[in-house]
Amino acid sequence: MRGSPLARLALALYVLLVVYASLYPLAGWRNHGLSPFEFLLAPWPRYVAAFDVAADVLGYAAFGVLAALAAHPRLRPAAVIAAATLAGLALSTCLEAAQTYLPSRVPSLVDVLANGFGALCGALIGLAAAPWTGALHGWRARYFLPGVQADLALALLALWVFMQLNPATLLFGSGDLRVLLPSAPGPARAPEFFVAIETLTTAGNLAAVGLLASCVALPRAPVRAMAMLLLATALAVKTLAFAIILRAEQVLAWLTPGALQGLVAGIAILLIALSLPRVARLALAAMLLMAATVLVNLSPPNPYLAATLAVWRQGHFLHFNGLTRLVSSLWPFAAMGLLIMLAARRRDEALL
Repeated sequence: MRGSPLARLALALYVLLVVYASLYPLAGWRNHGLSPFEFLLAPWPRYVAAFDVAADVLGYAAFGVLAALAAHPRLRPAAVIAAATLAGLALSTCLEAAQTYLPSRVPSLVDVLANGFGALCGALIGLAAAPWTGALHGWRARYFLPGVQADLALALLALWVFMQLNPATLLFGSGDLRVLLPSAPGPARAPEFFVAIETLTTAGNLAAVGLLASCVALPRAPVRAMAMLLLATALAVKTLAFAIILRAEQVLAWLTPGALQGLVAGIAILLIALSLPRVARLALAAMLLMAATVLVNLSPPNPYLAATLAVWRQGHFLHFNGLTRLVSSLWPFAAMGLLIMLAARRRDEALL
């Protein structure tokens, strides 16, 4: 009757992502002397953008699904629907009120209503899907270690797939703090230099992610097949991002020579390293993550990537891409922290 710990963890992470996306770019705060809830009494806007309404509904539908799965089966179905909908409305109202102090954001009652409707739809979907989550829980118990650390690893792997939605990053490139901290442009480099950087970055992160997944998998789990499925999902998401955000002819623009070489090298490293003992896999994953992160931050900005993205106009995706950039920047540091936790757990088990 406790429900799914993984669903509660996913809900908490999703709320953090929603808060950041709603308040992005988190700059220019000022008090206009108005009540933060003044927008609730404002006249109905003359124009309502269908894209914005759809985005609000879809964004909070995911919130409603996770809220329903987190509350089920502790609450009765009617209580689950009411709790998820009211929680979505409360979260949306608070965030819209906070947008009053951001000059780049405009709070709106339309957004609150769309978000509440999305939370309601998501709660209904979550309740309908709840009986089918038993198979997912069975898969989780069959192939992964029990405990919160494995749940954290699965959440991080989901975030790793999610951050591939940003077309402005190199393939699997993460940990770039230069998007958060200002830096001077580097010297001019030959194309071969950036090909080498992308190759090493792609290969290191790919192998590290696969090793992280293997470190929370049970010995009987088909880790090689699972790693390839995770890789295929990430590449599909990357392709989808380019198809939606960029022009149709740019759908495979991410498959540069450096990315292709990195994929081949990373898969080879991963398949060989999966035969190592778990302690060695933990250490190797941490080393590869650290090396790839340092490499990303020390290399100069890639002008060839900038040329590819010259056709990109962020528009409606501005705040969403800010969110994916944040996740991409912080992800390797969270993953390294988890690897340290897993290594400490291994040491404690050996001492018992």
